Amino acid sequence: MAAEQRKLLEQLMGADQLIGGPSSGRNAQVPITDPKVCRSYLAGTCPHDLFTNTKQDLGPCPKLHNEGLKTEYDAASSHEKAKWGFEYDYLRDMQKYIDECNRRIDSAQRRLEKTPDEIRQTNHLLAQISDLNKTINTGLEETSVLGELGAVSTAIDEFYKVRNAKHQKESLERDLKALADTSGPSGHQKLQVCDVCGAYLSRLDNDRRLADHFFGKMHLGYAKMRETYSVLQKEMKGQPPSRHDDGPSGRGESGFDDGGWGQGGGGGYGGRAFRGGGGGYRRRGGGGGYGRW
Repeated sequence: MAAEQRKLLEQLMGADQLIGGPSSGRNAQVPITDPKVCRSYLAGTCPHDLFTNTKQDLGPCPKLHNEGLKTEYDAASSHEKAKWGFEYDYLRDMQKYIDECNRRIDSAQRRLEKTPDEIRQTNHLLAQISDLNKTINTGLEETSVLGELGAVSTAIDEFYKVRNAKHQKESLERDLKALADTSGPSGHQKLQVCDVCGAYLSRLDNDRRLADHFFGKMHLGYAKMRETYSVLQKEMKGQPPSRHDDGPSGRGESGFDDGGWGQGGGGGYGGRAFRGGGGGYRRRGGGGGYGRW
């Protein structure tokens, strides 16, 4: 029974990742530069480990996570690490997932925009309100002139027209406000997209619900990835990437050129304002609290 369970586990995870498997220790003689080794795991944190049991769960990493190799990497000199160039692979790996998250954020933002019909309704209401403003101003001037000329009866009729125009304007302004509050798929919930992880947030959420989001595993995972990417990118800026032969199964499958992260249109955080820190939330003034909108 135990053998059957182990065989099933090997099929799901790969024999190399099982404790006691053929590559679980240094005795397996797997070199640290082997293409099957996860370089993100060695140089930092593998993205596959950040989002387990969340909506963005990436599943098990297809590459080998070996504690012995990680210990060897941590103990290596700066010269050896520079020769291996694993941090460049780590940057490319993070860039791929950050770019995917940014695309989700842009897509979610577009879904919250007003529809063409809502835009037409808004413009129509604004035009009507503008016309009524002109009618009111002109009517007030005519009422004043008629009063000075002694045409009291005509002035009173004109005043009633001005008052009716004001009532119409107030009604249209209420309609405009209601349309603004309920337009878009966000509706009355006033949804907003988190600019760190891409999740939908409601501006009506209380502090407890916001805390659940900002300290949730998915948000913290993307916050950590963005912060690590930003720091590592600055530290390695201007350093030529080390050339190493990964073979066809290396980390180069993401399609990013060496040293190309964060430059041009392909890399980095796309210019978004990272909220910093581990939690990724803003504090308002000196009283703390979460980033309310």
